[in-house]
Amino acid sequence: MILYNVTISIDQSCEEEWLRWMQDNHIPDVIQTGSFKECKLCRLIDGEEKGGKTYAVMYTAYTQEGLDHYKSKYSESLQNEHNAKFQGKFAAFRTELNILKEFSHEG
Repeated sequence: MILYNVTISIDQSCEEEWLRWMQDNHIPDVIQTGSFKECKLCRLIDGEEKGGKTYAVMYTAYTQEGLDHYKSKYSESLQNEHNAKFQGKFAAFRTELNILKEFSHEG
C-alpha cells in the first residue's frame, strides 16, 4: 500500500471553515474516487506557524497504480476546488510513501 500525505498549513482566519469543509466535502470526495482505502486527518501538535495551523491528511492508497489513476483523473479538479475556496490562505505539499509493514498492539 501507498501513503499519500498532504501537509497543509492553513490561515487561522479560516481554519474552522476549512476543517469543516475538509471533513464534510473534500475528504469524502477523494475517498469516493475509489483509489483509497482510508484517510486520517491529523493536526500537528506543535504545528502553529505565523498565524496558522498545520495539518496532515494521510490517504492510504491500495496500489501505486490506483494513486496514479487518482492523480491523473481526479486530483487536478479536486485541488482546483480547494484552491478556489481557500486561495491565499494556505500552503501545501504532498509526499508519497511506500508502506513497508504495519505494526499494531492488539490488547
